[in-house]
Amino acid sequence: MLDLTRLRVLEAVSRHGSVTAAARELHYAQPSVSHHLARLEAETGTTLFQRAGRGIRLPDAGRVLAQRAAEILGRLDAAESELAALAGLREGRVRLAAFPSALGTLVPAAAARLQALQPGIDLMLTEAEPPEALRMLRAGYVDVAVIFRHEQAGSTPGEEEEEGTRGILLLDEPVYLVTAASAPDHQGQPGLAGYAAERWIAGCERCRDHLLRQCADAGFVPKIAFTTDDYVAVQALVAAGLGVTTLPGLALQAARHPGVRAEALPGARRRVSALVYGAPPDPPATTLLLKVLAGAQAASAPSHDGAAAR
Repeated sequence: MLDLTRLRVLEAVSRHGSVTAAARELHYAQPSVSHHLARLEAETGTTLFQRAGRGIRLPDAGRVLAQRAAEILGRLDAAESELAALAGLREGRVRLAAFPSALGTLVPAAAARLQALQPGIDLMLTEAEPPEALRMLRAGYVDVAVIFRHEQAGSTPGEEEEEGTRGILLLDEPVYLVTAASAPDHQGQPGLAGYAAERWIAGCERCRDHLLRQCADAGFVPKIAFTTDDYVAVQALVAAGLGVTTLPGLALQAARHPGVRAEALPGARRRVSALVYGAPPDPPATTLLLKVLAGAQAASAPSHDGAAAR
């Protein structure tokens, strides 16, 4: 059986790429860290790390084991927290990862409601885009992940992106074409087609993929001039006349630049969900957080009327 202490050492070395930094974090002497790594290699019969200058490089076997170690240690931490809550040592801790525009809209309303219903719950928030939030969920570093998935008219709804997750749909929101308020409307061609010659502003990889699919459906490849995930910066660039973009309703609700105009794109939607990992039942604090998130979306949902977003 693999030793948890040695797995913890390997995981720390993997994150830091250095025995010295791992020893500092774990409050171990450097020779102790090296000893644990050597013993773990002996137990597994596999090369788990290699010296690379002053640092440490993990080959494939080391990276796989370090990733699994992170999941094991995260789940162990979550189990200890749940047992403490059940034993009455504390009223519960719940950890949430969410993308930025959800943290600026849905999450504060849910957090306030959670505090009102159960003041003893310790809520911890982390900003993370969906891929990272799902990795944190699987590893046990968070209890709930708020993620999004883009849907397009005529497309088949995707399966959950990570096996073993389950949850609730919080919001099915429109996606908007965002242009400068001072710019003339591109009449004569509906939707994105009238903006084929414009420069475009793109975001993260999954958002960019959605934009590329939308533009392909409209018959053109967008000329991407700027790339940023910051929806405040995106709107400032648009307002300055430096390009056009698409944004979901929550991003416009979280921060709205007065110099932009937004028009809902027919058939373009973004689904926002709150996911948990593993089989039910969930800890009481997690169940309550899901409940208040579901309630918060009703109060925070932006208008689906394109004219209202102008």
